[in-house]
Amino acid sequence: MSIKESFTGWVHDAQDRICKALESADGRAGFREDSWERDGDGGGGRSRVIEKGKIFEKGGVNTSVVHGELPELIRKRFGVTQGWFYACGISLVLHPESPMIPTVHANFRYFELYEKEDGDPVDAWFGGGADLTPYYLFEEDARHFHQIYKTACDRFHPELYPRFKIECDRYFHNKHRGESRGIGGIFFDYLRSGQEQNLEFWHDMTTACGDAFLSSYLPLVERRKNELWGDEERYFQELRRGRYVEFNLIHDRGTLFGLKTGGRIESILMSLPPRVRWDYNDHPEPDTRQAVLLDVLKNPRDWV
Repeated sequence: MSIKESFTGWVHDAQDRICKALESADGRAGFREDSWERDGDGGGGRSRVIEKGKIFEKGGVNTSVVHGELPELIRKRFGVTQGWFYACGISLVLHPESPMIPTVHANFRYFELYEKEDGDPVDAWFGGGADLTPYYLFEEDARHFHQIYKTACDRFHPELYPRFKIECDRYFHNKHRGESRGIGGIFFDYLRSGQEQNLEFWHDMTTACGDAFLSSYLPLVERRKNELWGDEERYFQELRRGRYVEFNLIHDRGTLFGLKTGGRIESILMSLPPRVRWDYNDHPEPDTRQAVLLDVLKNPRDWV
C-alpha cells in the first residue's frame, strides 16, 4: 500500500473514531454529515458538523481528498509554472458553549505534487498539529494538553516536540494584535523525505499525533463541564472568539488553500464560532482572570 493510500485510509478512520467519541462526550447532539464533490471531478470530502449540544455549541470534523491542476496562486507559492496535486487530510474545530472549556483545533494532512497529470510525485510532505484556545486559563489543563503531544512526539525523537511547539507559537499568532490565538500545542509542515527522515517516518509520526487527539482534549472537557459561569464569562469568551475569527480569516494558510482550490465554502468556514463579538478598545481589568490569560497570550510559556 502506498503512503497516499495508507494516510487517506487513516484520515477516514480517524474521522469516524473522533466523531463517535465526541458524540458520547456531548451526550445530546450528534454529527450531521454532508458529502461534497469538488468542481471539475477533483475529489471531495465528508463534512460532519455538531451544533447546539449539551457540551459543544458548534464543531466540525471534516475530511477531504482533493486533486487536480494547481491554481495559479498556489503555483506562484510553490514556484512552479505548472503542476498537479493530491491533498488529503482531516481538520477539526470544537467550540464548547461553556467558557470554562477551551476551544480546540487539530489538522493532519498529506500533499503530493506532480509535474504532469497522472505522473509520479516530484514532491510530497506531511503537515498538521493541534492547538488549544482557552478563555479562562487552568494551568493543569495546559500542561496535560502539551504533555500528551510531547509523549506522542518523543516516541519518534526527543527533539520533535520542542521544535513543533515553537513552530506552533509562531504560526498561531495574530501579528496585528501582538498576541497568540491560544496557548499553542504543536505545529509542523513540509515534512519531506531527506537527510533527516524518510516519508514513512513522517507518516507514522503524523498519524500518532492524530491518534493522540482524544486523550489530549476529552479529559479537559470532563474536568471543566461542571464549572460555573455566567454573563461575564460568556461576554469575555465572545470577545476572544473574535480574535479566533481574525486569525482564521487573515493568517491561516489552510483557509487560503481551501478557498483558492475550489474547496467547499461551508466546510472551510465551519471553523468559525456561532456567537462572537468585537467591542471597541476593550481591555480586561488588571489582576483579573481575563488579564492573566491575556498576559500568557502575549508571552507564550513552556508548559512541559
